[in-house]
Amino acid sequence: MIKKLYLPFLMALVFALSSCSSKMGELSSDYFTTTPQVLEAVGGKVDVTINGKFPEKYFKKKAVVTVTPVLRWEGGEVKGEPMTFQGEKVQGNDQTIYYKAGGNYTMPASFDYVPEMAKSELYLEFDAKVGKKGKKVTIPAVKVADGVIATSELVKNTLANANPTNAEDAFQRVIKQAKSANIMFLIQQANLRASELKSDSMKAFNQFVKDVNADQKGKLMENLEISAYASPDGGLDLNDKLAAQRQKNTENYVNKQLKKDKIETNVDAKYTAQDWEGFQELVSKSNIQDKDLILRVLSMYQDPEQREAEIKNISSVYKNLADEILPQLRRARLTLNYQLIGRSDDEILEAFKSDPKVLNVEELLYAGTLVENDAEKEAIYKAAVQYYPSDYRAYNNLGELAYKAGNYDQAESYFKTALQKNASSAEANTNLGLISLIKGDKAAAQAYLGKGAGAATLNEALGNYYISMGQYEQAVTSFGDVKTNSAALAQILTKDYNRAKSTLDGVKNPDAYTAYLSAILGARTNNANMVITNLKAAVAKDSSLAQKAAKDLEFAKYATNADFQSIVK
Repeated sequence: MIKKLYLPFLMALVFALSSCSSKMGELSSDYFTTTPQVLEAVGGKVDVTINGKFPEKYFKKKAVVTVTPVLRWEGGEVKGEPMTFQGEKVQGNDQTIYYKAGGNYTMPASFDYVPEMAKSELYLEFDAKVGKKGKKVTIPAVKVADGVIATSELVKNTLANANPTNAEDAFQRVIKQAKSANIMFLIQQANLRASELKSDSMKAFNQFVKDVNADQKGKLMENLEISAYASPDGGLDLNDKLAAQRQKNTENYVNKQLKKDKIETNVDAKYTAQDWEGFQELVSKSNIQDKDLILRVLSMYQDPEQREAEIKNISSVYKNLADEILPQLRRARLTLNYQLIGRSDDEILEAFKSDPKVLNVEELLYAGTLVENDAEKEAIYKAAVQYYPSDYRAYNNLGELAYKAGNYDQAESYFKTALQKNASSAEANTNLGLISLIKGDKAAAQAYLGKGAGAATLNEALGNYYISMGQYEQAVTSFGDVKTNSAALAQILTKDYNRAKSTLDGVKNPDAYTAYLSAILGARTNNANMVITNLKAAVAKDSSLAQKAAKDLEFAKYATNADFQSIVK
């Protein structure tokens, strides 16, 4: 009987001792999954959700276990936010895991991306204690994920292929101009008085017409307009005849004068019977008594006779109108329309070579668009800075040249000088936004780009900013049809591979990263030849990309490919 009871008792004792043991043992990686399965850098962060499980009869009833996600790479590691769990006999506020049933848990982790993470491993580390005295128990760390896909971080490299905003010139080779003079008439008269025709203003006008006609290179005469008027008093019929006669007499005088000076040009003549517009303008600019009342009458009545009657009823001011305003409306206005003809492209470049200070700032800035060589452009913009130091545009354009040459510190200096000259410069603000993105200062980039409204390449700059923030769809929208490395990167990140290929094929000045992105596109579309061909081209232009490709998880499935190995070795 004793023997029959002994065996069950011994088995129960063994079970009790084993359940009270402080040992917990190793956890298999099968108990863990991550979302995403392959870690990825998005907006400068590596975010992951870890789904874990403590199996049945594993978690001791008096155990407290702290789980810490750790991203490890050669020479470094970074830890995420830990999470603590407790057994069913522990009094506390942490998630309880039951011994018999085990338990599942979900924990988020976030790491600031650094380039070394490209070849890394995500582990879970455990700090376990069991019993009232908190005896430390060793649970080996478990690897739950490999590496980090960091394709989005290529934006810091593709920015070199971006287009800074050029501050444009306002050069016009042909500028329309006009020169005017008035011949004044006495009330209800249309005859041209000698005092008017021999006045200083008419002498100057006639001489100006002669000078324009004689200047066959710098000025080009279009026509001469005559506009004759009568003041809005005295009745419409009378004024119509009066204004028409003033036009006729003035036109005859002008034609005789042109014939005398041997000038051929079109003379276009017209008249206005009652110059209400001129009347309203003169009244509004005057200090005449009750001018607001007069202007109100003009707005209330459209009929000329009713207007005249109502204004005459304002007896307190009519005499002032008759003395100060109406005489100025009895006139014929002569207007010479002509064009100022600027230097030709060849003349501008020749002037720059011989004596750049004879060029105005618009001509100098325009000259920068006439040459292809960046060294020549730089010389022109430096001349603009020398002779017109207060104009921000030359500084901005020197910064643009420095940016394209990869001299970002020098570019930043020029852009900031441009802002000192013009704090509201949309071009300089947009360009400083690009510099800030290159330097990884997203807050500064946002501030600068917020002041870039009106800049020609603002949307492109915003596309780069959205990539850096992990907002890939917005980036694609901002880029539109721009053909740059960054635009293709945004399309790759949104998995629009056909469009990305078209964009890469259209990049104006392809560089090493154009080829590298094409290799990534080949990997994502299972085109081995595209991968190998473009990686060779990328490494040929930038040898450092061999080491980058060797660690890049985009090419993980090509790790054993002989051609791939020969490129990245």
